[in-house]
Amino acid sequence: MRAPEEGQRRAGSRFLEALRGPEPVRAVELRPPPARLDAGRSLEAWIDLDREVRRLLAADRFVLFTDDAVGRPEEESLRVLAANLGSDADLSGVIPFLTCKHTLEYCDLFARRAVARGLGGLTVTGGDASVGPPRCLPRSRNLRQRLRGRTGGLPLGAWVNPYRDPVEQVGLLLEEAHHADYFLTQVVSHHDMAPVDRFLEEAERRGLETPGLFGVFFYRSPNPDTLRRLARFLPVPVEEVLAEFDRGASAEEICARTLRALAARGVEKLYLSNLELRGGCRRLEQVEALTGEGAGVRSAVSAE
Repeated sequence: MRAPEEGQRRAGSRFLEALRGPEPVRAVELRPPPARLDAGRSLEAWIDLDREVRRLLAADRFVLFTDDAVGRPEEESLRVLAANLGSDADLSGVIPFLTCKHTLEYCDLFARRAVARGLGGLTVTGGDASVGPPRCLPRSRNLRQRLRGRTGGLPLGAWVNPYRDPVEQVGLLLEEAHHADYFLTQVVSHHDMAPVDRFLEEAERRGLETPGLFGVFFYRSPNPDTLRRLARFLPVPVEEVLAEFDRGASAEEICARTLRALAARGVEKLYLSNLELRGGCRRLEQVEALTGEGAGVRSAVSAE
């Protein structure tokens, strides 16, 4: 493969440098507005998203964008960013997802636009095969391989799940054919850190050098119906989370406990999922304060 041009090598370097560097990283995962909202609700959602993304980027925090999360159609993240932030905005702190649940033509175009806009990276996942349209390629590695020759130096990321066999998950990341410059994990919880321990032990044993972000879910409220619905898509410790709320813990305290559990294992590069669009940046600061982190922490507010 030919060497990327200088402009392509710069694309995404800030994100990868942060992942490879010694300082903690906090990333926030956000969802674009749902597709096909009525005009009034769509406008309100876009305004909220615009404000929060501007706050996060201004605070030097990375922002992850989902792609039709849990099979629900969403507005395309690049279109949302272009419409809201303008063509001259610095998007090196933005890292969207791209699933295989689109046509190959769409995926090629999305990747080219990501390069042209100077995005920090592109996390390529398979997408839930049980809902929505079929995948354009069987596995995410196939799409990363295809895009590698079309995106120069744009970092391409993979998805791993610590709740699966760690030998398999680490092995995939070690394969050159996986074409992963970094990885994101499924969300984990302080209520069940054994899978994280097994993944970390396997990664250390086999000398894994690929940098990554571990996911942490922000449980906003003690609604058992909501938590049980989430458990259809995520490893949610429903009863344990409800018990923490019953004992008087706040949403921020519960989230901070997972961050502290990960920090105790040397994991300081994380992304937070499910923060509200309104006030999400403030919530993140409150969580960080409960972990004893100072203002120097670099942050980012957000299947095979």
